[in-house]
Amino acid sequence: MDLAPRQPVPVFPLPDLVLFPCAVVKLHVFELRYRAMVRDALSADRLIALALLLPGWERDYHGSPEYHPIGCLARLDVVDWRPDDCYDLWVTGLSRVRFERPSREYPYRAARVSLVRQEPVDDDDPLVQMERRTLEDAYRRLPEARWISLDPRGTLHDAEKRSSFEGYVNAVCLGLPLTPREKLELLELDSVLERSRRARERIETALRRPQVKREGDQN
Repeated sequence: MDLAPRQPVPVFPLPDLVLFPCAVVKLHVFELRYRAMVRDALSADRLIALALLLPGWERDYHGSPEYHPIGCLARLDVVDWRPDDCYDLWVTGLSRVRFERPSREYPYRAARVSLVRQEPVDDDDPLVQMERRTLEDAYRRLPEARWISLDPRGTLHDAEKRSSFEGYVNAVCLGLPLTPREKLELLELDSVLERSRRARERIETALRRPQVKREGDQN
């Protein structure tokens, strides 16, 4: 994403999800106000911004609970309307953004956003290539690691972005078994190299923890 949206963007605040640029995630939208948000986005530029709710959001969830100032601009790539009038969405992260004050509150919030640029990274840099190989090796060894699956129709798979260093690092960060606040800390890093190193440190820490044997596991 090269240019910030000129108009306020619908804000979709969530308590447990942090989206990263180039990463893809599936969302289920069932609340009336956010179903209206989806319809409005589809009739405009198909953009929304995902935000992480601040602690204590439960006290005012049906009102206007506050959210963190850094989030991710996203594009609605696939929208499935369900018989119960809810939506299943496949969204792709486009850019980190900083939220300004909401320009409207009802039926959902909308706010102007400014893009938060990443430090440039060269995929052909030997240091970058070495870091990617090291992260790939660490991630493969993490038993709890999971990938957010792509749309089986394949319409969301942007091969160029997903194969880039930034795309790979961000996909790993999305799939790591971390708390939403820990993932937000990774999103807030301006350096993709540093984000990769921090993610790798989290993986190495998890690998050092003793694994709890689950009922039914074999000796």
